[in-house]
Amino acid sequence: MDGFFNITAKVFFIFLFISTIYILIRNRVSLKKAAESSKDAIFPSTTEEYSRILIPNEWKEMIPLSKDTKSYKYVHWGTIIATIFLTALIGILIFTDFIDSSSFFNIAYVFFLVLLTVKHRGNLFILPQGLILNGKYYTIHQIKHYEVEQIVRWHTLYGLDSRVDNGYKLTISLKSPFANPLVVVVEDYTHLEKIVKLLHEKGIAINPKSEQALGEKEKEQP
Repeated sequence: MDGFFNITAKVFFIFLFISTIYILIRNRVSLKKAAESSKDAIFPSTTEEYSRILIPNEWKEMIPLSKDTKSYKYVHWGTIIATIFLTALIGILIFTDFIDSSSFFNIAYVFFLVLLTVKHRGNLFILPQGLILNGKYYTIHQIKHYEVEQIVRWHTLYGLDSRVDNGYKLTISLKSPFANPLVVVVEDYTHLEKIVKLLHEKGIAINPKSEQALGEKEKEQP
């Protein structure tokens, strides 16, 4: 019984680690493509436009996406180190009985915690033929819809940062059920209006509830 459990556990972890290596490499390739494509972005294109987009969870201003930024290099080298570490774990699984030791599971647990941090900071780029969301390029047809919420008192984000208060939470959802939505905060209505106009021109739908709230806000504008 113990032998069967060890073999099953080995197969499971080998499959899990190989799948993780594939995801890491795929994300690294996607980030490289996004960095190259971001140069053609319609929005943001100026320093002011970058500064008006705040990224969770530290609520820092969005920065350009290029291979020279610290966050890009962090993902690049983090992917290499994580891949080497995972490959070593696969070798240990195949050639030893280390699966019997609880320390293996501890190492794997710590590694996956680190793995979650090997990702680029959030970002939003509107391109002529698609969008870059969180360092990945998506075509217009992959976008489901977007939502807009004004961050006023009692909103879940209100009070987290002074620049977030009275701003606008913009959520862009994808059609894939496995993809996480993009969430950013647009600091003022002027820049939100620019983004919404571009999304509308691309044929990206707005959530009906957000459309009603946005319509009321437009009526308030002089």
